[in-house]
Amino acid sequence: MAGQSINQTTEAVIGAAIEVHKHLGPGLLESAYEECLCHELSLRNIPFQKQVPLPVVYKGTKLDCGYRVDLLVKDEVVVELKAIESILPIHEAQALTYMRLGSWKVGLIINFNAPIVVKGIKRLVLGLKE
Repeated sequence: MAGQSINQTTEAVIGAAIEVHKHLGPGLLESAYEECLCHELSLRNIPFQKQVPLPVVYKGTKLDCGYRVDLLVKDEVVVELKAIESILPIHEAQALTYMRLGSWKVGLIINFNAPIVVKGIKRLVLGLKE
């Protein structure tokens, strides 16, 4: 049933993102979309963390610097927000890297500048063993 939960979570995040896009439209800074998406998730009682650090290990020591995930929803879905005209392969690679480092299974890249926001949302499944 974990897959069903993850599917529900991703659908809920996409629904919240569509709501934000309807109200704001394209062209703002990513931080504005992030704050509004957090607000929308809070209204829906969906637990999340924002700006989650992924520690870098240097010579055996973990340092809380380097990579930061925009949002981690229900401790299972990584959300990367992009406020540019298209989602590039480098953004997909970035989300996959975050997912691998954090051992998460599902990532969403949300592009708020897409003409229809759903076309700017990509769901990436890492396929980790359970």
